[in-house]
Amino acid sequence: MAEKMMDSNVPELKEKVVTINRVAKVVKGGRTFRFSALVVVGDENGHVGCGMGKAAEIPEAVRKGIEDAKKNMISFPMAGTTITHEIVGKFGAGTVLLKPAGPGTGVIAGGPVRAVLELAGVRDIRTKSMRSNNPRNVVNATIEALKNLKQADEVAALRGKEVKELLV
Repeated sequence: MAEKMMDSNVPELKEKVVTINRVAKVVKGGRTFRFSALVVVGDENGHVGCGMGKAAEIPEAVRKGIEDAKKNMISFPMAGTTITHEIVGKFGAGTVLLKPAGPGTGVIAGGPVRAVLELAGVRDIRTKSMRSNNPRNVVNATIEALKNLKQADEVAALRGKEVKELLV
């Protein structure tokens, strides 16, 4: 049993707190404050997830957010250090445009999008966050875009063509 827990094949997940928000509930005795935390986790190798945690104290909210993010992990295809193709991700009012970039470009992205892409392992990409700037919607739109990425051979199979016909 102890050997399974010490398995070296399990990737080391890194986490990043995107935003912490203080929320209030008005009750008979006054206001009770709680904290909600939006957390992104990833292995920097094509796997990433986001989660929300809410608690009376910040560390507990972050811990709950990390647990939730680990449950909502996705994997996506990569082409070297960038993504396979241009894509637009939408979630709620948040819209994010992701464009592949050449080696050495770096991550050109704003706060919430940058957090997701860095933990996902993307090194070269250009992005534009449109419409909403609500961190929760922007993070979820980015995850949605990554989830919908496809490899060239998958698209070729769907269209009944060969890969070299697509890349012309």
